[in-house]
Amino acid sequence: MAEINRSELRKIIMTALYQMSVYDANKIEYEPKAVIKELLEVENDFVNEIVFGVLEHEDELVDIANKYLKDWTIDRLGKTDQAIIRMGIYEILYTSTPDIVCINEAILLAKEFSDDKVKNMINAILDGIMKDKD
Repeated sequence: MAEINRSELRKIIMTALYQMSVYDANKIEYEPKAVIKELLEVENDFVNEIVFGVLEHEDELVDIANKYLKDWTIDRLGKTDQAIIRMGIYEILYTSTPDIVCINEAILLAKEFSDDKVKNMINAILDGIMKDKD
C-alpha cells in the first residue's frame, strides 16, 4: 500500500474529528478507534496522536480558540471548521511539527472545506497562537 502523506492524514483526522462532533451533538455513542478505522484501514501513530490529543485537550483547545476569536465563539462555526481549528491548535502546542507547517496545513484544509472568511479567521487564530507561544 502506498504511503499516505501527512496532508492526506490531516484530512482523515479532520474528518474523524468532524464525525465525532456530529456523534456528540446527536448523543450517539462511539469508539474513537472505530471512527478512525472507518477512515483509515491501517493503524497510524500520527493520526492516533492527533485525534486522541485533541479529544483529551478539547476544553482547553476550545478556550484558546475563543480567546483568539474576536467577538465570536468557536461553537458558532461549522463542525468542519471547528475540527480544523482544534487540530491546528493542538499541533502547534503539543507536537514537534514546525508551527508554520501546522498553520499552512490548516489553511490548505480551510481552502478546501471552508469559505474565505473562515479560512482567514483560522489563519488569524493560529498565527496569534504561534506568535504568543514564542
